[in-house]
Amino acid sequence: MMTFDFKQVDVFTKVPYRGNPVAVVIGAQDLDTETMQQIAAWTNLSETTFLLPPTRTDADYLLRIFTPKQELPFAGHPTIGSAHAALESEFVKPTAGKLVQECGAGLVPLRIDASGDRRSIHAKAPPAKIQSLDGETVAALQSALGLKSNWRIDPMLVDVGPVWLTAYVGDGSDVHELTPDFVQIAELSSRCQMTGITVFGIDAQGSVPVQVRSFAPLHGIPEDPVCGSGNACVGAFLANSGMLAEVGKSYIANQGTEVGRNGFVTVTVDPSEMIVEIGGNAVTCIDGTISA
Repeated sequence: MMTFDFKQVDVFTKVPYRGNPVAVVIGAQDLDTETMQQIAAWTNLSETTFLLPPTRTDADYLLRIFTPKQELPFAGHPTIGSAHAALESEFVKPTAGKLVQECGAGLVPLRIDASGDRRSIHAKAPPAKIQSLDGETVAALQSALGLKSNWRIDPMLVDVGPVWLTAYVGDGSDVHELTPDFVQIAELSSRCQMTGITVFGIDAQGSVPVQVRSFAPLHGIPEDPVCGSGNACVGAFLANSGMLAEVGKSYIANQGTEVGRNGFVTVTVDPSEMIVEIGGNAVTCIDGTISA
């Protein structure tokens, strides 16, 4: 068996055991895809990643990202957490406070602010592609979420690598009071070939203006604690719908209270290019090795 450096990192938090955990296997170039998927199923986290040398000269490292059931082209909190692990282990070193990640979705630029316990990492998600939904899908979504009120803005399918059916449901209390039907969400996700559903509400006068929840039961993740790609989709939704002025081009989102993993995401939106940057802090909770 081979031994690899391993870290488990909580992302979008400075506090251990909050935010969203990601398992990171460092220097994993000798592992094949089947073994990577087996390790991801074993960790049983929403995502497990594998840091490898880049295949492109314009990237600092290659990242492969797996849920317990499949590989993803891009995901937000694994990108932030893996960059944290890469820096902490000295697998890579930044150049002028920047890194470039290679992944299935292409090149992802990262910006590093500060260092040590104060460090935050910010990643530009792939440009968002937005698609409207037919009436049948919108009705199915309303049923899956248990919503009785009409939509102020029609839900949208937003693709940033992962594809999230993204919906505005009202204010923060409306988000927290949802009682989703995970069977219906899984069926809808399969039919629409999407990662899952991300919902959000706006408390414009609050200290944290955007409240978010993400559901991906089809991929073994009933509720994602703090979802980077889901938050990127919310930012793109706000820009596309004309709602961005309600929270500003840079805002803080809160997610994870329902699953005891309270986390915070900094979101910055460039509406002209439909580019969303997501970022935050990360903290290592497990530091050791793994054999495979």
